[in-house]
Amino acid sequence: QVQLVESGGGLVQAGGSLRLSCAASGRTFSSYGMGWFRQAPGKEREFVAAISWSGGSTYYADSVKGRFTISRDNAKNTVYLQMNSLKPEDTAVYYCAASVRETYGSSWLGEYDYWGQGTQVTVSS
Repeated sequence: QVQLVESGGGLVQAGGSLRLSCAASGRTFSSYGMGWFRQAPGKEREFVAAISWSGGSTYYADSVKGRFTISRDNAKNTVYLQMNSLKPEDTAVYYCAASVRETYGSSWLGEYDYWGQGTQVTVSS
């Protein structure tokens, strides 16, 4: 069993930055593909970014490419999402997720086995 705990969300003005963290329990974190997803009110959960087990491969949704950066520190069992140039449309609950099978990460939420409880990000205009 893996537990994921997100932190770092909050209220920020448009153009600002936030860094989300996701701390994972368990000794096999370094073998998991990890992803960040988000869900705005009334919308489906959508892919934001993913990273491979080693951190060597990363993937982004077109809407965040060039503004967000996903990274991981396997020694700390933590994955990060650095969010710059935030826009009001980035407002959502952000979730991290772990995939046992897709060690290179995936944009499809069905590939993820474990999810965190989410952290709210609100961007004001």
